[in-house]
Amino acid sequence: MKSSLQGWGSGLLGVVIFSGSLPATRVAVADFTPLFLTSARAALAALLGAACLFALGQPRPKPSDLISLAIVAIGVVIGFPLLTALALEHINSARSIVFIGLLPLATAVFAVLRGGERPRPAFWLFSGLGSAIVVVFAISSGGSGSLTGDLYMIAAIIVCGLGYAEGARLSRRLGGWQVICWALVLSAPLMAALALATLPSSWQAIGTPAWLGLAYVSVFSMLVGFVFWYRGLALGSIAGVGQLQLLQPFFGLTLSGLVLGEPIAASMLVATAIIVFCVALARRFA
Repeated sequence: MKSSLQGWGSGLLGVVIFSGSLPATRVAVADFTPLFLTSARAALAALLGAACLFALGQPRPKPSDLISLAIVAIGVVIGFPLLTALALEHINSARSIVFIGLLPLATAVFAVLRGGERPRPAFWLFSGLGSAIVVVFAISSGGSGSLTGDLYMIAAIIVCGLGYAEGARLSRRLGGWQVICWALVLSAPLMAALALATLPSSWQAIGTPAWLGLAYVSVFSMLVGFVFWYRGLALGSIAGVGQLQLLQPFFGLTLSGLVLGEPIAASMLVATAIIVFCVALARRFA
């Protein structure tokens, strides 16, 4: 019982940390380009990840694990950060957070494709309804939205779901936090080269909020959050603790309002609540 409670607490802390990712990214892309922000955060996190692996004497992954690690890197190290940064050039963080309500669904879909799971028909009913709500909201929200930004967010959710599902499958053999650290190390050469190639032309133009945003997504979103998240999944259960992720849109919307002062429309809150409700029911029948 104690272990289970620790798992839920650790998982909840991971979700809270992840909830600050999009608001921090929104602040950072005001002064950094999406490509530099994505590569710099990955390169910085890779240094920390490599230090953790070395300090704790972790064995190297097997050659057969490299493809799975590459998928994780493409999904959560490169794809999701880059696509959300591109999206946040067109939409505000509050709007982008609505799409995060679909992340558990995307993960479950790839669990079927990659893990061979077979949810019951009710799962697809509620997951389809949640997806439809997102589409309706995106189309009907008027001037606050952007088709380009929405499409970037949908792509981000798809690749992140793939990365989460592949990482969860691989963590059974390597361990949870080790997976994200090795994925960061694997992508480090490319990300470091990309960061050097996309350096800002003028450092004086970079404001303090952008530096703080970069620091947050590098240290917390890219590494620390995964340590707590995967620890929670290990101590509790993937199906149970994983549902804590459904709280992320609410935490994220609150942070967007408090930190960035972005207006939170009532329709956005209603859409998020319905999406979370649909995904929760879908996960129940998974």
